[in-house]
Amino acid sequence: MPMNFRRSQREEPEINLIPFIDVLLVILIFLMLSTTYSKFTELQITLPVADAEKARDRAREIIVAVAADGRYAVNRKPVDGRSVVALTTELATASSGTTDPVVIISADAQAPHQAVINVMDAARRARLVKLTFATQTASGEAR
Repeated sequence: MPMNFRRSQREEPEINLIPFIDVLLVILIFLMLSTTYSKFTELQITLPVADAEKARDRAREIIVAVAADGRYAVNRKPVDGRSVVALTTELATASSGTTDPVVIISADAQAPHQAVINVMDAARRARLVKLTFATQTASGEAR
């Protein structure tokens, strides 16, 4: 018997790329779908711009202060009672003789939500349609 001293050639291992491509396609489809859905969950808003250099017209402002306990003051004059009717009367009096006044609601941070809603309702009843809220920055500066 002849002896075969030749080394047998090893076959190179093959890497099958088909399962790898399948996994990549599944990941790609998942990313495409999740990106599409995230677009619908975002809120598209346009932030307001404030012009700090613009002079304020104090004659047209009606400042309504709301205390933490729900008391009201219109242009630093206390309002008798806490009803919407009393507040409407005070707002109508404060706006008489003024064209197109702006109501500035300056409510305490601890004021009840209902008290602020009452001011808005009283302004509507007094036919005052321009409302804004006074706020302050984190440093305490009023805006």
